[in-house]
Amino acid sequence: MVLSHSKTSTTDIQAFLAATQAVVSEQLARWADYAQRDIPGRVGEAIAYSLASTGKRMRPALVLAAYRELGGVGDASELAAAVEVVHTYSLVHDDLPCMDNDDLRRGRPTTHRQFDVPTATEAGFRMVPLSATVLAAGAERLGLDATLAGRIGVELYRAAGVSGMIAGQILDLEAEGRGISLEELIDLHRAKTGALIVASVVMGGMAAHATESQLGMLRAFGGEIGLAFQIVDDVLDATGTSDVLGKTAGKDAAQHKANFVSMLGVDGAKRAALEHYGKAVDHLGGMGVNCTLLRGLGEYAVTRRM
Repeated sequence: MVLSHSKTSTTDIQAFLAATQAVVSEQLARWADYAQRDIPGRVGEAIAYSLASTGKRMRPALVLAAYRELGGVGDASELAAAVEVVHTYSLVHDDLPCMDNDDLRRGRPTTHRQFDVPTATEAGFRMVPLSATVLAAGAERLGLDATLAGRIGVELYRAAGVSGMIAGQILDLEAEGRGISLEELIDLHRAKTGALIVASVVMGGMAAHATESQLGMLRAFGGEIGLAFQIVDDVLDATGTSDVLGKTAGKDAAQHKANFVSMLGVDGAKRAALEHYGKAVDHLGGMGVNCTLLRGLGEYAVTRRM
């Protein structure tokens, strides 16, 4: 299925997200079946369980929005699904007892609670090469040449690696129970949360053969949206309930983690999220194409309730 759009409103963005959830979930179900055939036993089952959990699919939506708005006309749902496989792996490991030690994720028991810690740990690791297989299939579906497919892969795995999500997770663990500055907190989340959001936008642009100038603007947009998204996550963690969020509320406070609410207060954090959204939109000004979907997804990131 190829996603399309006309004007952008709250209704349009909700419809776009719903369509993204449908097509990406379909791809994930297909690749979960593949994983269970390729990796029999509890590890394959744990991968399928993790991939079957519902989510906002914000990162795949950013891939698809950038692809469409930069002129892509093919079916990029498999490319978007590769990003979600990486994101899911990160959540499985983030929830482990040695990390955030969480019992609830997307309204269900976390993978290590549903199975066990060794199984969840291996399932997370196994999802990394699985994502590469999905990515290769997605690039082939779009008819991308090997050079461009390789660049897209570098973008994704750089974001997922030691200069992106892993670096951010290490900084997050090191920051527990000690004071850090706002600048350090921003750096932490530019890596832990923001890197994959940046990669999602840039990958969509690359697949659509965006210019280097356009990719630079997409990268800057993604960086600001990534921070806005995390700030709102911190607000929701402080003000929401587990039933609404689908994950354990109040974890940051319970684990004495520095976050944007503890530093800025709820109102200050909300203002900061809007400021980063405004900067993100400014970066789209020179794109030379209609970016209403990307703007709408950015607005959703700062106005969502879960």
